[in-house]
Amino acid sequence: MEKIKAFFRNKWVGFTLAALLYTLWFVVWTGNLWLLLGLPLIYDAYISKWFYRKVWRHNKTLCERSAAYRTIYEWVNAIVFATVVASLVHIFIFQMYVIPTSSMEKSLLIGDYLYVSKVTYGPKMPNTPISFPFVHHTMPFSERTKSFSECIKWPYHRLKGLKQIERNDVVVFNFPAGDTVLLENQAVTYYDVVRSYVDTFGEAEGRKKLNAEYTVISRPVDKRENYIKRCVAIAGDTLQIIDGKVHINGAPQAEIAGLQYTYVAQTTSPLAERTLKRIGVTEYSGNGSVYYLFMTEQAAAALQELSNVISLRRYIYAPNTEVFPNWADGRWSQDNYGPIWIPQRGATVSLTTENLPLYRRIIEVYEGHQLQVEGETILIDGKPASEYTFAMDYYWMMGDNRHNSADSRFWGFVPEDHVVGKASFVWLSLDKEESFPSNIRWSRMFKKVK
Repeated sequence: MEKIKAFFRNKWVGFTLAALLYTLWFVVWTGNLWLLLGLPLIYDAYISKWFYRKVWRHNKTLCERSAAYRTIYEWVNAIVFATVVASLVHIFIFQMYVIPTSSMEKSLLIGDYLYVSKVTYGPKMPNTPISFPFVHHTMPFSERTKSFSECIKWPYHRLKGLKQIERNDVVVFNFPAGDTVLLENQAVTYYDVVRSYVDTFGEAEGRKKLNAEYTVISRPVDKRENYIKRCVAIAGDTLQIIDGKVHINGAPQAEIAGLQYTYVAQTTSPLAERTLKRIGVTEYSGNGSVYYLFMTEQAAAALQELSNVISLRRYIYAPNTEVFPNWADGRWSQDNYGPIWIPQRGATVSLTTENLPLYRRIIEVYEGHQLQVEGETILIDGKPASEYTFAMDYYWMMGDNRHNSADSRFWGFVPEDHVVGKASFVWLSLDKEESFPSNIRWSRMFKKVK
């Protein structure tokens, strides 16, 4: 045992193990050869100790001479160490996420705290490596001050993960339409507001009025809002929604427990809140005779049995211009949509002015090309183009609360470089309608996300 201890206390053994771990994790896994510059620092820490002789021994002397200095140093050292470790875990291993809205009910509830694995699909290296730790895009106690600097910007790079995204995975991703934000009203989607202003005032005047009324800012991919949805279609799939039911490649989507839709109920008397809560309805509106209720098929069957319910039907949206890609003729709706093909890396699609609205944002925003349309001619980077080859995989994300979810039906495809990680399990769940300790949903603790 003493020989083993002595072996690991050897400075060359320590250096070798530390250098090997550093090289495998920070150089090989990240694929960044610039990080090899860290090896001389490890060599100095274990072997040459130049930094200790020239600098650090003075710190040791000050610690011995002053108790106050030693206390401050220990606190600073502990905070820096904890920040570095937590930041590495956040980038490479996992992050926590709390469900803010009801878009995934009844699969995930408001107040569910999730463990989001970054290892599953592979950690995504930050686009903006210089940022304030433990916050997303805005400094604490501020609604406008950026928490990051764009003086250094890294291109998209994802490390190798355990698997690819599969259909019906619950995925956390950066909001694709969050690249542009109205600083004074960040709860709305910029492009929806632009569309409204242009429809009302015309193209030039609408944009002019919008820019006069709001401060318009942009955000890099990794600093856009985090969303959570279910991946219903992966790259290469063809999706179609028929009367609210998702079909992938011509076949109905696999059954998902907890899927919700809006139902319209006519009643002879008001529905009691305790009755609705008992059958699992938490979101609804009504005037005592007509109700709109978000609920599962099982809850709908239970409601149908109530004596004061005259009729119950699932609501179906009519064709409209709200859904992506906002066809002027309103040919699709939230419940009858597509068919639409999900772009795949390396695949080539024919481009026409008719189908360009489906792919324009991909070409211009996600893959960074200049695009112009002159009559029936499409120009990409100044050259006529009759086809386009995609550089990334794309996904189609939808909320399980199908009629109360802002998802791909409204803003389109999710690029692979926006994917953050896979929702793995619920580690804590708090009901905001209850007080402690009744607000803790014990039955959801460490429940796997399905």
